[in-house]
Amino acid sequence: MSDEASLVAGAVRGGVRVRAMSPGLTARLIADNAGAWEAAVRSRFVDELLAGTVADDVLARYLVQDYQFCDAFTALLGQGCASAPDLPERLVFARQLGMFANDENSYFVDSFDALGVAESDRLRPPLHPATRDFDALMREALASRSYPQVLAVLVVAERLYLDWATRPDAADLRATRPEHVGWVDLHRGLAFEAWVAWLTDRLDAHAPTDAAELQAVADLFARAVACEVAFFDAAYDAAAYDDAAHHEAPSELAAPRS
Repeated sequence: MSDEASLVAGAVRGGVRVRAMSPGLTARLIADNAGAWEAAVRSRFVDELLAGTVADDVLARYLVQDYQFCDAFTALLGQGCASAPDLPERLVFARQLGMFANDENSYFVDSFDALGVAESDRLRPPLHPATRDFDALMREALASRSYPQVLAVLVVAERLYLDWATRPDAADLRATRPEHVGWVDLHRGLAFEAWVAWLTDRLDAHAPTDAAELQAVADLFARAVACEVAFFDAAYDAAAYDDAAHHEAPSELAAPRS
């Protein structure tokens, strides 16, 4: 059985369904942040991406900034692997790290080429404040070494993207360009749904019983959703990037990749 099929089978055997979550911690956290969650799923950027009308400069800004999360996100997956309670859970993170290093990185490189993004802008761009804030939040969860806190940020990062990529208007996608369709397809499909379902199930299963830890999880979750909203909006904030280019050192968030 392939890695993706194993992940899917594991999620199905566990009774997890992304569209029919039990009323656990994840569902409560999403409900507590419903307004911001919906604002991200229904953002202007997502509307234009699905319609195939997002401007090249907007998409390039978005992807360049998103690429800067690769280091923190990879570390977060690694911390999930380290903090997980047993080998079966560690192996799920290990498989996801492999997918992230191959499929998603290839999409970025191909899209940067199609959009004419210079090498220096890919690896050392000026950073929007929204990028810095989200990167800092990921690293905060990483530094906590708390499995529930790591899971909380991962659930936001992955579940919210699944929700926008499976909006009803995404079923008959109007976008046709590879750099548009590719970003949607990375965040939907059986394997990605199984991964999100598994993360949801694990956060519910490892919901903290300690009140302070539960509050820390809820706080990180809420701030992560707010970061997602701000990050989508930032793609249209060209002035902030111009200002950053004149007032800050180049990004050191993402490590060079071939």
